[in-house]
Amino acid sequence: MRPESPETDKPLRYGFTTGACATAASLAAARCLLSGQVVDRIEIVLPRGQRPLFELAYCRLTATGAEAGTIKDAGDDPDVTHGALVFARITLSDSQGARFHAGPGVGTVTRSGLPVAVGEPAINPSPRRMMVEHLSRLAAELQYRGGFEVTIGIENGAELAQKTLNPRLGIVGGLSVLGTTGIVRPFSCSAYIISIRQAIDVARANGLRHIAACTGATSEQTLRERYRLPDMALIEMGDFAGAVLKHLRRAPVPRLSLAGGFGKISKLAAGHLDLHSRSSSVDLPLLAAEAAALGASLELQANMRAATTSQGALTLALAAGLPLADRICAQAQARARAILPPDVQVEIWATDRKGRPVGRAGFA
Repeated sequence: MRPESPETDKPLRYGFTTGACATAASLAAARCLLSGQVVDRIEIVLPRGQRPLFELAYCRLTATGAEAGTIKDAGDDPDVTHGALVFARITLSDSQGARFHAGPGVGTVTRSGLPVAVGEPAINPSPRRMMVEHLSRLAAELQYRGGFEVTIGIENGAELAQKTLNPRLGIVGGLSVLGTTGIVRPFSCSAYIISIRQAIDVARANGLRHIAACTGATSEQTLRERYRLPDMALIEMGDFAGAVLKHLRRAPVPRLSLAGGFGKISKLAAGHLDLHSRSSSVDLPLLAAEAAALGASLELQANMRAATTSQGALTLALAAGLPLADRICAQAQARARAILPPDVQVEIWATDRKGRPVGRAGFA
């Protein structure tokens, strides 16, 4: 599976979600336990009908059941779990169906607002459904009338989870097992977007009325100091401003503060919802045109168009006494308001590289 890349002459590889890997490992372990068959690869059926074959790192009987593991291949997506061992341990149960447990490296849910209940392992509904379907088909094939105790683990998952939003979501002890289609598309960063949506849902479920979505740690510090918001209210959105705004359209909160570096905010002002450099670029002629609307001379406009960075263009405007960052924030605010429902108030902050505010469009 190799989609064309707009940035390279090489096609990029699709990969597989943690949920798909857990399904393959659990099916292999269950087959080993019920039939004694030890396999080194196994095929599963994904929700959209694809039938990938997974190589297994191991598949073996244990003193209490069976276990199997596979190395996650996320393709060319920058996935934190790429290369991690995803494993399943299976024991048999008198009750039909499957009951899930968090093994080493898989987190446990401690806050409401997530798609699984508090106290449950952080295995999302779609991966659970995939595993149940495969185990049920296997049980029918082998005429087994009982059920399964399914423990899913991810090697070094507790350490890897510190690089994700899980600690803020109230998922403790490890990673989440995610995946709707079973496929990871290169640079879709779907797991990150899911985490953004979940962070908003957790904030809403816990009664927070004001959240702050920030592109990074420096802009986050600005809003943390301004409003003394709890960690649960701070949404690390990275470059995915669109994910925040679109989810709030479906699941609103009364107040949104959105903050980022001046260059990224200028991209939002220009109508871009993915602020990463692979998807959008700073428009220096636009910045010069906006400076012109504030009274910039022709010479200043030319110098801004010739600047190498957005911060360079902003420095020139500020030296001339022009509130360019405020104007850009106001335009970004208008873009956000066009997406958000009318009952969500939004303000925009722009910061410099050190996280210091350089512009703002405040709440109405």
